[in-house]
Amino acid sequence: MKKVLVVDDDPRMQEALREVLSRKYAVFIAPDGISGLDILKKSSFDVVITDLKMPGMSGLEFFKKAKRYTNAPFIFITAYGTVPTAVEAMKEGAFDFILKPFPVELVESVVAKAIKYGAKVASTKKEDRSQSKTSSIGRTFGQFVWFSEKMERIIRHLDKVAPSTATVLIEGESGTGKELVARYIHQRSGRKGPFVAVNCAAIPEGLLESELFGYERGAFTGAASSKEGKFELAHKGTLFLDEIGEMSPALQAKLLRVLQEKEVDRLGGKAPKKVDVRVIAATNRDLRKLVDEGEFREDLYYRLAVIPIKLPPLRERKEEIIPLAEHFLKKYSQEYKREISGFTEDALRELEEYHWPGNVRELENVVERAVILCEGDVITKEDLFIEQRKERKPKSFEDASVDELEKMLLERVLEEAGGDPKKAALILGMDPEIFAYKVKRLGLLE
Repeated sequence: MKKVLVVDDDPRMQEALREVLSRKYAVFIAPDGISGLDILKKSSFDVVITDLKMPGMSGLEFFKKAKRYTNAPFIFITAYGTVPTAVEAMKEGAFDFILKPFPVELVESVVAKAIKYGAKVASTKKEDRSQSKTSSIGRTFGQFVWFSEKMERIIRHLDKVAPSTATVLIEGESGTGKELVARYIHQRSGRKGPFVAVNCAAIPEGLLESELFGYERGAFTGAASSKEGKFELAHKGTLFLDEIGEMSPALQAKLLRVLQEKEVDRLGGKAPKKVDVRVIAATNRDLRKLVDEGEFREDLYYRLAVIPIKLPPLRERKEEIIPLAEHFLKKYSQEYKREISGFTEDALRELEEYHWPGNVRELENVVERAVILCEGDVITKEDLFIEQRKERKPKSFEDASVDELEKMLLERVLEEAGGDPKKAALILGMDPEIFAYKVKRLGLLE
């Protein structure tokens, strides 16, 4: 039998967990962290459940010390007031946390997933990444390509995160590859369902609720038939919520309930529907700042940011600019059937010196356009058209906000496109509706 260690100072909780779990597992009890460490020194376990708030040694302190003796997944039991500490534990490598009070079924489900996760991690450590490959230009995973040690550290972190069921919040400027990271997590997770992406900024507020949760026939004027929402479509898979910072407060409350209850209510529906969905959210805004300003719910923030991932902008990983440019050159030379051998020295220097406010997405678009317009067999500085994209830099990028950098990029591209939003969106490779929303939010167009 699989072995579960329960560390809790409350006798009632000890017995409740023993009663629930002993049907399938061998359950061992420790009344405090010190006793738990003594047990872990002598025996191996498949999963450890511990309370966060205990006299003497806290659950978090116990967890940090226990990692010396076990690789078993840790599940924390926490009350609402200690959720931030539970989130800190997740950052330290814990598998999940359960909020009091909790149903029996939830404990059984989380423990089963933790044991499965522990077995998978143990197996993965014996193998190289079977789905990724190393080449002379860097590391690739499908369309996801990276070249720097900074990104490699993030990928190693993603590999640990992927098999868990914890929600993930990906933060980073526009164009840094947040959706690619989300897809990477899904593909490495082992989940059998689909990857479903929703851009919360691209769908009008009045329609976003029905898109996420679905509706029944007759729920509103025009609802001629029932429709599954994105949560139902992503059952057993992953739902990626991009631009989560643009979601209205009312919808934030409904999303929080879905995350907590694992069920959705269709508009006009009579009964909720259970869903098994792993949620990954992304934002190019400072969500913590939005919480402080009262624009984003704090409880939802903690629920989403169980595993926070911060993607660095391209200007902070300059060593990737040339390898990425060469990768995109090869990609688009093949796609457009062009025999282009490389870049001139002036072109390489131009690529390295530009500050890339649009990040990797902008770099890819620049190279794609250069491949199309290049008249010779090598890309020159003039083919890049970077001079037309240059903008006065702030005194330091550290002092510029994400919105300021994004505004700089959109202003420049609009100017390049002669004020035509559709043409500007095409230059950036961005959905026209998303582009229109962004320029309106930033006050660039009436």
